[in-house]
Amino acid sequence: MLTSLIVSQILSWVVILILGTALLALARQVGVLHMRVAPAGALTTAGGPSIGDKSGPIAAQTLDGKAVFVGGEAHGTALRLLMFVSAQCPLCKGLIPVAKSFAHDERLALTFVGDDDPAAQRELIAKQGLERYAFINGPEVGQAFGVSKLPFAVLLDEHGAILSKGLVNSREHLESLVVAHEMGVRSVQDYISGLKAQAA
Repeated sequence: MLTSLIVSQILSWVVILILGTALLALARQVGVLHMRVAPAGALTTAGGPSIGDKSGPIAAQTLDGKAVFVGGEAHGTALRLLMFVSAQCPLCKGLIPVAKSFAHDERLALTFVGDDDPAAQRELIAKQGLERYAFINGPEVGQAFGVSKLPFAVLLDEHGAILSKGLVNSREHLESLVVAHEMGVRSVQDYISGLKAQAA
């Protein structure tokens, strides 16, 4: 009886040690995979002006009827982020607070752009606390930048040059717009493709 108890205790400790070793090996492999997985960036699209092109001033109206110009020169504003959203887009609703936080952290001038029912957009503004942001509602800006899917973001410099753009659905995607600009590449995908070409 005592012998079987001792044997079972030894076997249980051996199993625990094997499981602990397997867990450490698994954690190491997850770390290796994390290092190998390329960072996801905003998905660039083929439509609209290219990165590096200078956007001229686009006449538009805010939701409250104020005439504004998007693009072109904006002296005193280093970087501008145009965030294309809609009240009908669930992804947009989740990304708006992220975009607000990101723009604040990166010191970007944030403008929201949409083309939807004004009443629905006003409800979106109230629910998301966007009263202090410019909110343009109309097709002009989206057409000028070739926006066909949402949520979409465009990063402009003070002269209206398009620094980066793409479909976004996370803070990582928004950050990739700034990173691509800082690295002097069109997009994170282009950078990764270049690395793969060099490695081949």
